[in-house]
Amino acid sequence: MVSINQDGVNTISPELQAKFNAVLEPFFSEYHRERCYPGLIFRQGKRTMLQINVPASDFSGLLQAKPSKDNDPDSGKNRPEVKGHAEEIKEYIVDRARKEKPWIVGTLTANVNPKDIAIINLGRGICLVVIRRGVKLDITDGQHRKRAIHELIESPESYLISDDDFPITLVLEGDFRQCQTDFRDMAQTRQLDKSLLLSFGEFSGRVGITKELVQRVPMFLGKTEKIKSSPATKQKLIYTTNYIARFVSCVFTNDPNNQLRDYDVYEASDSLVICLNKFFSQCSNTEYIFDTPVEELTEDEVASFKEDCLLGVSVGLEVLGRLLHSTYSPMDNYFNEEKVWQLSQINWSRENPLWKDNVVRIDPKPKNPDKPYKLSTAANAVNDAVKMAIASLGWI
Repeated sequence: MVSINQDGVNTISPELQAKFNAVLEPFFSEYHRERCYPGLIFRQGKRTMLQINVPASDFSGLLQAKPSKDNDPDSGKNRPEVKGHAEEIKEYIVDRARKEKPWIVGTLTANVNPKDIAIINLGRGICLVVIRRGVKLDITDGQHRKRAIHELIESPESYLISDDDFPITLVLEGDFRQCQTDFRDMAQTRQLDKSLLLSFGEFSGRVGITKELVQRVPMFLGKTEKIKSSPATKQKLIYTTNYIARFVSCVFTNDPNNQLRDYDVYEASDSLVICLNKFFSQCSNTEYIFDTPVEELTEDEVASFKEDCLLGVSVGLEVLGRLLHSTYSPMDNYFNEEKVWQLSQINWSRENPLWKDNVVRIDPKPKNPDKPYKLSTAANAVNDAVKMAIASLGWI
């Protein structure tokens, strides 16, 4: 529970508090059979809106989603539900709540016809909002959050959120087409790049390990894009946080999407930092980039590395990650030094026949005839590249 400084909250005397409660109590008593919430009135976009906070116990019965069905957009006020998205939100809440860590879901937006509710204006934008028990609020934005919270409330784990409240922005709007327009307008926010989400992620699991690598491995230090989805050569950036996070997951689990939630950040990152610093310093393809601070690298050197070396692109990191997984002992948290050295002696340039027809293909119409290579990032191509490398090293 969050501890609130009572000295900072109780800014009025007990006498004034008693008078204020005396004013409100008759309204709550009158509408005790309905749902009554303190609220704020505000204006936006030529319409009146309300802000209320709803306790978890009221949440399921108060809100309803009306997603479109089949191929008929006019069959609902929202888009069809995205399969699995509500489950992801629920898993996020449960995971954080079980660990007694802070969590947050954004304010939901709903609409209601003004005639279906009562607003008791107390002045200065403060009000009481009375919603009859038969009235449902139609979700404008937040249908997946609503489903996730509803399913959690109805589950045996409802105790995890039973004491929580959920803010709702309520638009006083009864026109169906305007509600659809509102949904469209609210859905136009730009999707955040994965690197940005990772950079602002909690320091645990693969996010924490990735952040440690970016700071402690010279190959990544200053050469990693932490916000955008692709690394800009003009800024002498080679990798993105997302590239490295997927690589980290491959190293420890051979699965680029594994979040490594049960891994100790410092133990795992210490072992991997040592391994990578040996690998990149011993590999002829990466030695110069590893040893040279980003300030001393030229744009042409970075461009050449990304163009010529498989380890300068995300698919190459994934191949390396899966190969390093073969050298890792989970029980000892140890990478086999001999095998890591063998990996560093592979020719990681795109010209190496080892990568031909798996992650490196020949472009029949290349822009540069001297460099006719194009990359394949398909899962089967990566798997084939790993198998070829393992076979060439005699690890089978």
